[in-house]
Amino acid sequence: MNQTTDTTRTDTASPSSFSPLSRVVVYGLGAMGRPMARNLHQHGLLHGVKNRTEGKAQALRKELRLPEYADDAALFAEADCVLTCVAADDDLKAVVAEIKPHLKPGAVIIDSSTVSPETARELAEELQPAGIGFLDAPMSGGVEGARKGALSFMIGGDRETFQRARDVFSAMGNQITWMGKSGQGQATKMVNQVMVAGIAQAVCEALAFAEASKLNTDKLIEVLTAGAANNWFLEKRGQTMLKNEFGTGFKLALLHKDLGICQSTVKKLDAELPIIEQGLREYGELMQQGHGDEDISALIRLYRRIFHTDTQNDQPEDISA
Repeated sequence: MNQTTDTTRTDTASPSSFSPLSRVVVYGLGAMGRPMARNLHQHGLLHGVKNRTEGKAQALRKELRLPEYADDAALFAEADCVLTCVAADDDLKAVVAEIKPHLKPGAVIIDSSTVSPETARELAEELQPAGIGFLDAPMSGGVEGARKGALSFMIGGDRETFQRARDVFSAMGNQITWMGKSGQGQATKMVNQVMVAGIAQAVCEALAFAEASKLNTDKLIEVLTAGAANNWFLEKRGQTMLKNEFGTGFKLALLHKDLGICQSTVKKLDAELPIIEQGLREYGELMQQGHGDEDISALIRLYRRIFHTDTQNDQPEDISA
C-alpha cells in the first residue's frame, strides 16, 4: 500500500513523527484482541502483547514466538504503536496512564475499544504535550471479522497520524475510514450501535412471531435473506438463535454498556431515542437473568414471551405436500 506523502513537513521534525507505524503492542487480549494480534503478527507488525491477566499474554507470546522483555518499560519503549482493546472508559484511562511514561515521542496509541467521544477527546489532548498521538478507532465486524482480518474501522484523530497507521489498520480490516477529528470515530460507533440494537430488536421480534406461526424457519431464512429484509444479523444469527445457540458473537452485556454511552451522548443533545431506551431495558433484564455473556441474539428469549412460549420446540407446519 502506498504511503501518503505530506509535502508540508519540516526538517526539524523527528523522522519517527511521519514514518509508518511498524512495531505494535496489543494491549487487551480478549475475544477481539487476540485475533487482531495474530493478524498483525502475520503482517510482520506485532512487537509484543500485554494483558492484565498475564496468563493470556504469556500463552499468546508462546504461540507466536514473541520475544520476552525484562519489564513493561522495555516492551513499550521499543514500540511505536500501542493498540488498546479494553472494556470501558475507566479501563482505557488506566491503561493510558500506565503506558504513557514508557512511550517515546512520536509513538501512537490506537484505541479500538468502544468508549465515549468525550473520553477519546480528553485522552488525545492529554497525550499531545508528550508528543504521543492518539486515534480513536472503534471497529465493527465481530469476532468473525477479527479472525478474518475483515473489520470495519471508524477513526477519529489527526489525519497525519491516521496516514502513519494505515498499514496497521490494513492488517486487521478491509474497511478503513477516517471520520475526522478526535472523538468522531467513537461518535460513528455510537450511531453503529444504535443501528445494531434496532436491527436485533426487529429480527428477534419477527422470528419469535415466525415460530409462533409455526413457519418452516429454514425456508423462512432462505426467503428473507433473498429480499429487502436481509441484513448481516439475520444472515449470521438467524439460524443459531432459532436453535437456541447463543454462545458465539457479541456479548449482550457489552451492547448494554455501549447503549449506555449512546444514551449519555444523546442526552447531551437534549434528546432521547426509543431504540436506546428499549435496548437498555431489555438487555438489562437478560443480564439480571444471567444471560449477560450470551450473544445479543438471546434477545429472542424475551420476545418469545409475547407469544407465550420460551422455546421453538413445536414442529413447523409441513408445507412440502
